[in-house]
Amino acid sequence: MKSFHVAAGSTLSVALFSDVTNSRELLELMQSAKMEPEVALLNASLVPDIFPVLAAAHKALVSKSRESLTTRTLHSELVYNYAASKHISESLKRCGISDQMSYILAVRFNASDDEMTSVTNLINGKEIDMEELEPRSNRDQILKHFKIPPQELAISSLSDAITCRIAARDAL
Repeated sequence: MKSFHVAAGSTLSVALFSDVTNSRELLELMQSAKMEPEVALLNASLVPDIFPVLAAAHKALVSKSRESLTTRTLHSELVYNYAASKHISESLKRCGISDQMSYILAVRFNASDDEMTSVTNLINGKEIDMEELEPRSNRDQILKHFKIPPQELAISSLSDAITCRIAARDAL
C-alpha cells in the first residue's frame, strides 16, 4: 500500500493486487453499493503509472468540492475520470473491474490504516509492489482505449498522454 497527497487535506491510498479470485463478488458489492469501506477498483492493466490515477483523483475531488459529481460516489467518480469515455456506464465497465479480472488497483480517499486493512481483506489476491504497474500494464490495450497515436508517444510518455486526456476531457 502507498499513500499520496492529492489536494489540500486529502490523501489517496492505493494497493495493487494480482491473482485476484473474487472479482465477481467485488463487482456485485460495488454495484449494490454495499462495499464497506467504499473503494475504487480499477483495471490495473490499463494503468501504466500512478500519475494519471492521481490526476483522476484530483479531478474527482474538485467535482465533489463543487457539488458536481457525475457519478453517485467519489470513488466511482475517480474510475469515471480515469476512463477516456464521457459515458458513465462504458467508463465504469472499461476501466473498472469485471467479474473475471485478476489484476486490480484498489484506491481509497482519506483512508485510515484500519480501512486499508479492510480493503486488503476484501480482496482475495496477492498484494504486490506498485513498481509492478508499468511492466504489467497492457500497452496495446491502453493505446487502443485512449486512442494514443505513435506520433504522440514520440514526444510524450504513455502516462503523460493519458493524463492529458483526463485533464482535457471535459473541455473537448
